Amino acid sequence: MDTVAQKATLWRWTGPGNGSWHFLTFTGEAAECLSATRLMRRLESGRATGFGSIRVQATIGATVWQTSVFPDKDGGWILPVKAAVREAEGICADDCVDCRLQF
Repeated sequence: MDTVAQKATLWRWTGPGNGSWHFLTFTGEAAECLSATRLMRRLESGRATGFGSIRVQATIGATVWQTSVFPDKDGGWILPVKAAVREAEGICADDCVDCRLQF
């Protein structure tokens, strides 16, 4: 199992209507490791995953949850951070957050 860790700023995306999501973006070496893992898994299985995602176990503070990360158009990877995690850790948009992913 591989692990990457990064400090990133929590950002909010607001869609049409009233919907919004919060994300962390993994860049640099962490993103390269995630991209290499996605490629390796695709070569091993012979098929792609939904939206090019990778299943991960994410950790922020004392909160651990299962989710997926998704590639973005700039070469990074985005992690959705659900409301229950933000509330448990007392974080909100524009906060700098330490996050670890295991995959």
